[in-house]
Amino acid sequence: MKRLTMLSTALCMVLALLVACGPAETPEPTQAPETAPTAAPAGETAAPAAKERLLRITFSWPLYADPAVGSDYASSTALANVYETLIFPNAEAGVDPWLAESWDISDDGLTYTFHLREGVKFHDGSELVASDVVYSYNRLKTIGEGYAYLVSGVADIQAPDDYTVVFQLEEPSGLFVPSLVRLYILNEDQVRANTLAEGAYGEEGDFGKEWLLTHDAGSGPYTIIEFPLEEYCMLEKFEDWWAADKFHANAADRAKLIGTTEAATVRSMLSTGELEISDQWQTVEAYQALDAIDGVHIQSFVSMSSFYYMVHTRKPPTDDIHCRKAMAYAFDYEGAVALEWPGTPVMDGPVPAILGGHDPNVMTYTHDLDKAREELAQCQYADNLDDYPIEVHWISEVPHEEKFALLFQANMAELGMKVEVVQMPWLSVVQETAAEDTSPHIVTVYVSAALPEAGLMIKDRYHSSTAPTW
Repeated sequence: MKRLTMLSTALCMVLALLVACGPAETPEPTQAPETAPTAAPAGETAAPAAKERLLRITFSWPLYADPAVGSDYASSTALANVYETLIFPNAEAGVDPWLAESWDISDDGLTYTFHLREGVKFHDGSELVASDVVYSYNRLKTIGEGYAYLVSGVADIQAPDDYTVVFQLEEPSGLFVPSLVRLYILNEDQVRANTLAEGAYGEEGDFGKEWLLTHDAGSGPYTIIEFPLEEYCMLEKFEDWWAADKFHANAADRAKLIGTTEAATVRSMLSTGELEISDQWQTVEAYQALDAIDGVHIQSFVSMSSFYYMVHTRKPPTDDIHCRKAMAYAFDYEGAVALEWPGTPVMDGPVPAILGGHDPNVMTYTHDLDKAREELAQCQYADNLDDYPIEVHWISEVPHEEKFALLFQANMAELGMKVEVVQMPWLSVVQETAAEDTSPHIVTVYVSAALPEAGLMIKDRYHSSTAPTW
């Protein structure tokens, strides 16, 4: 998503998933970097076949199933189960061999040679080979969306044979191997067979983007079988998966990712046994109401996500650093945490403490109105603040974000700063933040670490090489 350099104010986050508990055994989709549902179906209005295990989860929509486009929570969940990568993250914040059985690194740290697993099948039955890896990398880099920023810095990529891939880096990087957890491998032949001749990518036409809106070309443990874009994405277990022995004994035969976070809908579906796991975007009041439903259990856990106020640094008055510092000191962090995560500590610094490399001693802003007023007095717009109202957009699919936007509005009013709060659908936020002139001053948004370490998250937020993005 194209965006301007941002100053981010982060809050610690504890996600709560609602798990409908019933007498049946627990279905689990295969492990994914972002989510690991552990729900038991509580019965259905229209029950599936007795042998079928159906897992239904709600998500904030839309879901982008194209590996070169999707990067949000719903998309990442689908991609991690439909596609595979050369390596896979483990519970120790490291990586394990996956499609690549091993790899070698040259003494100068510039050449990485990956040795692929033989016999891996795509969902259409064809074999995954090295040329598919080369195609997938080049496609991601050319399209330049989604996780493309993670795999930059590659000078060349070659496939000397069907089971060897060689990456030549522009310079040594300790992040290169971990970043490959987001390089999803597509079936080149299948994508090319479904590529429109006319498109934005020259000889590559549309690069298969229209077809990949609703289909997959992966080799993962699940495959897309139904995808009405506005409603849900249905996944089905891929029985010829090369790692089928890794399926949990109670793994879901089908997983339905449902595009809604509307509180009444979620409550109704859980009450009638039409949902196993809710999204994590409900308000604390909604969770309390859902907890009263028989058979529903609230599961809390610390995540790799943080809540940010993304600030436009090239638009008056937030283009002035003293204005931004004034806002950072004026904000009530303890009060914000109490709104949705009572008892949770305020985050130290700009990244979650769960990430490797987190520094608990880094400078962290605290609520200090005296310092806020000192900074505001140095702002070039201090004498005519009424001429520069600050527009804050919050995501309508995440209703509790309104609380944080209104808290920000109240805090800034103590400084004499005018804040206009606007509710905005996620898709509209994506569109408006694609250009400098249409971006609001501030967007409230959750950001999850793309990799299990702090360095990349800090680079994404603050390094000059990532401007103008978020």
